[in-house]
Amino acid sequence: MLSGPSPVGGESGWARRPGLCGQWLVAAGGGEVIARGHLASNHNYMSTQKGEAPSPPEQIRGWLTGRLPDDWFEGAPEILIDREEITVIGHLPSPGTSATAGGGSAAQEKGAAAEGAGERPGAEAEAAAIGRGRRFREETRDARIEIAREAEHSFGRKVSWGVVCDNYKVMFTTLSSPVMTRLRQSERRVLDTLVDAGVARSRSDALAWCVRLVGEHEDSWLSDLREALRHVEQVRAEGPHA
Repeated sequence: MLSGPSPVGGESGWARRPGLCGQWLVAAGGGEVIARGHLASNHNYMSTQKGEAPSPPEQIRGWLTGRLPDDWFEGAPEILIDREEITVIGHLPSPGTSATAGGGSAAQEKGAAAEGAGERPGAEAEAAAIGRGRRFREETRDARIEIAREAEHSFGRKVSWGVVCDNYKVMFTTLSSPVMTRLRQSERRVLDTLVDAGVARSRSDALAWCVRLVGEHEDSWLSDLREALRHVEQVRAEGPHA
């Protein structure tokens, strides 16, 4: 801040112009401007511009289908999308088979591996599937990070990954997001009962437990509901644009 001597006469000292963020310092007798401030503005912290509309799920699925390497998974991966996260779940070949092998020998190897997996005890089969999932995770780490960064930049969502091998699912880099809700007393008592019984550690944990329970027992109904919503989104995307 510029400062000068206090006024002692009609033409000495400096005068300040009010109403500015910063100051104009001029000679008290009407001399030239010494320093000039800037007009106050709230543009930097108050913006009336609306954010961009989220990308439709079909656009995200199409982008990932084209972006993912063809030799990562057997068949098309399952792509789950919500407001915060994109989850990619792909099927890996059974341990002992090659994902890139071709011809009849590949089919024979796959059949033999499937037969061997059926003969293995449950613990061994699960360990083999976990090992295959970890191997995929390490071998594709750099490429997955790059794809996730591109997707987050384009669609504003985090990307999580998972694999399925011999009917065992292994998830990694998943996102947990807080969800706020309001519950009436009868609903809160349900959560408190779960906490008091030791089923859950807290109300939030009990609520998550209830959501998982509904997901397990109403999977068919939820799948039909998601399919109906997907159809609505498709019809809406095909409609006239303003």
